[in-house]
Amino acid sequence: MKTLDLVKIFKALSCEQRFNLFKALYEWCEEGECMDGEYTCTDGIEKCFTKACCCMNLSRSTISHHFKELQNAGLINYTRKGQSFLCKINKEAIFEIQNFLK
Repeated sequence: MKTLDLVKIFKALSCEQRFNLFKALYEWCEEGECMDGEYTCTDGIEKCFTKACCCMNLSRSTISHHFKELQNAGLINYTRKGQSFLCKINKEAIFEIQNFLK
């Protein structure tokens, strides 16, 4: 992974709210809210947004902004599926962070 990519990741995670949101997304997936072993929120991004708004006491627009920043840093991906969106944690980015920190 290029240094610039790592800088984007760490910059995105330097915001406390964004870090907490990313951590929550990761933990929700680890708790079984994923399918087929992939880091996918089962009901799409809307469930993630709603759960994040409730758990973190942030507005939908703030959550949306943080999701966009996490996507721009390569930490998450979300794609449209019908009228909903599917959110995935980028496992490759997690692997690269772990390798960097070793």
